[in-house]
Amino acid sequence: LDRLKLSAREYAVLTLHRPSNVDSAASLAGIVEALDAIQKDLPVIFPAHPRAWKGIEAAGFSERLDRMPRLRAMAPLGYLDFMKLMSSARLVLTDSGGIQEETTILGVPCLTLRANTERPVTVEMGTNRLVGSSREGILEGYRGITARSREGAVMPPLWDGRAAERIARIVPEALRV
Repeated sequence: LDRLKLSAREYAVLTLHRPSNVDSAASLAGIVEALDAIQKDLPVIFPAHPRAWKGIEAAGFSERLDRMPRLRAMAPLGYLDFMKLMSSARLVLTDSGGIQEETTILGVPCLTLRANTERPVTVEMGTNRLVGSSREGILEGYRGITARSREGAVMPPLWDGRAAERIARIVPEALRV
């Protein structure tokens, strides 16, 4: 955060890599339109996956992103740096399944830029919201998070960091069979 001159909870993080988003000019158009609006309100940090850059350039959106003064696109970060960036964010916009789980554990609101998820428990528990890739869907989700933060969100059952203890307790019993 010091290197990027960021303060905790005063920025959003964006990740994109899914073919349905980065290989589709129509999906990218909706995302770029929403980002243009969001970055006027809250800085957006975008450690860009190489696949995302390729799609952005192919769709002709590079210059548009360059003109967004509060969108900071950069090379991908290492795991620890990215976790620090994500854990201190006001919110995360992503199309990654793993990040949906990580934001849940970290207590950071998540907007998933997809129509579905393989992590439905994050949506059911209110820690994540599916918003799709349309400008309207993303901005509606953004307004909801900025108005209510994580109101009503709860940690999914057994997401308490004690899985290893539970496994260690039942493995000996299972091996006696």
